[in-house]
Amino acid sequence: MSRHSSYIGRPLRRVEDQRLITGRGNYVDDIARRGTLHAAFVRSPLAHATVGEIDVSLAADMPGVVAVWTAADLGVMAPMPNLFPTPFLEDSKQGSPLAHGAVHYVGEPVAMVVADSRRQAVDAAAAVFVDYDPLPVVVDHLTALDDTTPLVHLDSGSNLVTTLRAAYGNVDEAFAGAAHVIPVEVHQHRGACASIETRGVLAEWDETLGQLLVWSSTQSPFLLRRSLAGYFELPLDVVRVIAPDVGGGFGPKAALYCEDYAVPAAARRLGRPVKWVEGRREHFLTMCQQRDQTNRFEVAVDDDGGIRGLRGRTIHDNGAYVPYGVILPATGLMLTPGPYMVGALDVVIDVVYTNKPPTNPIRGAGRPYAIFAIERVVDAIARKLGLGRAEVRRRNFIPADAFPYEVPIRARDGRYLTYDSGDYHQALDNALAAATGFAERREESRRGGKLRGLGIASYVEDTGLGPFEGARVEVLPSGDVVVTTGAASQGQGHATVFSQLVAEELGIDPQRVRVISADTGRYGYGVSTAASRTAVTAGSSVHLAAAEVATLARHLAAERMEAAPEDMVLDGGAVQVAGQPDAAVTLAELATAMQGVPAAHLPGGSTAPGLAADVAFQMQRPAFAYGTHVAEVEVDPDTGHVAVVRYVVAHDCGVMLNPMIVEGQIDGGVAHGLGNALSERVVFSEDGQPLATTFMDYRIMSAAEIPPFIKLHTEIPSPFNPLGVKGAGEGGTIPAAAAVVSAVEDALSEYGVVVDRHPLQPETVYAMMQQARTESTDG
Repeated sequence: MSRHSSYIGRPLRRVEDQRLITGRGNYVDDIARRGTLHAAFVRSPLAHATVGEIDVSLAADMPGVVAVWTAADLGVMAPMPNLFPTPFLEDSKQGSPLAHGAVHYVGEPVAMVVADSRRQAVDAAAAVFVDYDPLPVVVDHLTALDDTTPLVHLDSGSNLVTTLRAAYGNVDEAFAGAAHVIPVEVHQHRGACASIETRGVLAEWDETLGQLLVWSSTQSPFLLRRSLAGYFELPLDVVRVIAPDVGGGFGPKAALYCEDYAVPAAARRLGRPVKWVEGRREHFLTMCQQRDQTNRFEVAVDDDGGIRGLRGRTIHDNGAYVPYGVILPATGLMLTPGPYMVGALDVVIDVVYTNKPPTNPIRGAGRPYAIFAIERVVDAIARKLGLGRAEVRRRNFIPADAFPYEVPIRARDGRYLTYDSGDYHQALDNALAAATGFAERREESRRGGKLRGLGIASYVEDTGLGPFEGARVEVLPSGDVVVTTGAASQGQGHATVFSQLVAEELGIDPQRVRVISADTGRYGYGVSTAASRTAVTAGSSVHLAAAEVATLARHLAAERMEAAPEDMVLDGGAVQVAGQPDAAVTLAELATAMQGVPAAHLPGGSTAPGLAADVAFQMQRPAFAYGTHVAEVEVDPDTGHVAVVRYVVAHDCGVMLNPMIVEGQIDGGVAHGLGNALSERVVFSEDGQPLATTFMDYRIMSAAEIPPFIKLHTEIPSPFNPLGVKGAGEGGTIPAAAAVVSAVEDALSEYGVVVDRHPLQPETVYAMMQQARTESTDG
């Protein structure tokens, strides 16, 4: 036990921030290795074409150019691996690090230039001549499977990647006995990552160590290590991957890309470090995106709004390749019922190829798609039956006394999905209580010439996905503590929270804890920082490892002071006998003793050196976060502009280890979701040319456009991990688009507008209003 005040649940300042905000961060582009060369890529200007002759002669003779390679020259003809293979994918298409034979989206690299400077490499890349023969282009996911649509991959028989299905219960019976059958169709846009830091790779073949060193702005250093070792047929221990400071990830940095393979290949070939840092235009051209997706559902309901059944088809645009498996559409399919008791279900997802960049998870990983669709369904029920939107939700929520609640849909591990804990009604009631006074605010907006609407969206999210993220906790002879883990950070505050967990168990100041992460040479195993999993997995491992160290420290101190271990207290960097502050030994002394002395046994009968423990807590089932968001918007009827003027978040992420960090995660998540709802859209021309390649064309929300958020916390511990925590990084995003769209629909209710899509850019909203006016006049 310990006497110090608890560090868990305290809003301690982030230990990372002082270094980062004073310019002492260490990102890939900051890393300088002696003799570093710089890479640039020759990228396809066409969305679909065969690749003929590639003439590099002019580029090779330009100043500073060290090498110009095609796929054959560099030896990277083989396709990159599917990172998450599945038996559902019999013939998933993967690109090569440098395309050959054909290109399948604008920006796909076909050649690589390495030069003394980045400017020289870019200039030389522009001088490479590539003979392209254009091929027909597929852009619209809705027509990708039509008989008249050309093939994205000429050696495929179809543009179908795979078909996924979730089904349970007797759907036919549910619909046959329904009082109402309501059709619902929703469209969700394609969006980009837009992280502050673009991607970057620095690779070096260290001849002295006999090791390939790679610094990457990745969320998945261990996945990158395994993939590079496999692709280049190297022993796993020969490849070391380090993720330094990473300026935002949001999911796309969990995937691997052409440059992740090409840059290390060049470094091995040249025997010199090679660096590549993505430009912002390259980011919009080639980094994995999310969606498009269209859901066409029918819902069977009783007169009281109870959901008897849901059926339908979804079409998901996966882009030109399948680098990340089908995790994105599969996750969305799995959570189709959301927080509701849906009596019977039969939904299929057709995943299709198009000549656009591949898709993969972006903050929510399919969950926002599922929640947007089911929330539009619930609002449609309310509209059809003349019921309150909140009341329809209350009538269909899973009740608090039903947890753990099993949904007969298979999760990735083959078991039925199990929602672990929660009180969905309480979250809804809390959020609505904070929206009291809406009628008065609506009237005030009307007097100002604006239309005000209120929207509701509820969600669930599986977080803390397994199998593990491990951690080693060790007390040094100085008395400081080092936490080593594979869990990468992209700004989430891991070092702060891990320090709090260690301080809680060892009774020390969190400032004495140092966290080393995301270096495969320092910690041997890891999975990825994604899916709101790190606080649950790595946090639990840190907690359990620190508890083991505390137990060992009590045992060693008790032996030294001839006391019982259960009477020992950890406080102030020492272990003392309870009630006897003078009878104490410091953690530094114990750690020094555990370093070993020649010809002497380790104290306490220990079988391993060091005052340390290594734990890899394994999640058996995910921890489900949930909540309800209530958005208020003002719509300008003259322009269609939508402003979010009030926003309430009522959520449960289990035990909050650091409330300040949780609130920051919510703020960032909601801001991301509001951008999805109102402004962020990647647009392509009919021939596959991206039309949004700068922040002038792809608009993210600014701080001036985001209202203060009202945040209401409920803490129902998850029973599936020792800390009782649930993820918080994506919950702000997942229901945001649904809440805003619901609010806009409410604001436009006098026009009879039904909103079936996002983003709701001004021209979209104005067109909806004009159409409603026209139909009203014609009627």
